[in-house]
Amino acid sequence: MKKIILLVAVAVALYSCKNLAEGEYEITGTVKGMKTGLVYLEKQSPMGMGSQAIDTVKIVDGKFEIKGKTTEPEIHFLQIEKVSGKVPFILEGGEIRITVDKDSLFKSKLAGTYSNEEFSKFNEESNKLQKKIQKPAMAFQMKNMAVMNEAQQKNDTATMNRIRKEYDEIQKPISDYTFGYPKSHPKSYISVLITQMMLNNPKYSKDIEGIYNSFDPSLKKTKPGKAVKESIDASKKKPAVK
Repeated sequence: MKKIILLVAVAVALYSCKNLAEGEYEITGTVKGMKTGLVYLEKQSPMGMGSQAIDTVKIVDGKFEIKGKTTEPEIHFLQIEKVSGKVPFILEGGEIRITVDKDSLFKSKLAGTYSNEEFSKFNEESNKLQKKIQKPAMAFQMKNMAVMNEAQQKNDTATMNRIRKEYDEIQKPISDYTFGYPKSHPKSYISVLITQMMLNNPKYSKDIEGIYNSFDPSLKKTKPGKAVKESIDASKKKPAVK
C-alpha cells in the first residue's frame, strides 16, 4: 500500500512540473480581493530612471498568468491596475508563484523558484526587524532633529558624526541581518545584489572578495556578479596608500 501511495505521489509531482526550456518562465499569480483588472510586468528602465512595462495580462477570477523567456535572473516588478506601489520579485527561468496582497503589497508572497522563496523570507525577516526598531528610531530622530539641524548649519562635524553613529547603532539589527545575508546564502540572487551595495561602503571592503569567492557559479555569471568581480579586480590594481 505504501509503495502505491509513493508511486502516486511521484506521478503527481512529475505531472505538476511543466517542461520549461532553459530560461523560460511561467508566472502564476493570485490577487487577493480583485476579480478582474490588469497586471503589468515591469523592469527597471535604463540608467535606473523608474520602470517600464514589458508585458500586460488580464486578471480573470482573481488569477493571472505571464509567460516568457529571460537570459538571467533580474529584479522585476508587478504593477496591479489601480493599486499604488509595486511587488518586486526575481524574474528567472522556472515556475514562479506570486500571491499579491493588494491592500498591503509588502505582505505579498513569492514562491516556486529558490531565489524567489529566499527573497520572500528575506523580506519577511527584514519587515520584522524594521517593525522592532521603528519606534526607537522615530523617537531618536525627533529628539535629535533640532541638534542635527544646528550642527549642519555650524558645520559641526563632530556632533553630526556622533548623532549618525548613535542612529546607526539603533539600525544595527537590520544592517547586520542585511549585510550578513550573503555569507550564509551563497546561492541566493539577493546575495549578489546586497554584495554590490556593499561595494560602496568601505566598512565592508575587506569582506567582498571572500563573499564573492563563496558564491555559486551561477551568481558569478549574472550582471551584478560580473560587476562585483570587476570592482574586486580594479581595487587590486590601485596603488597602495602609503
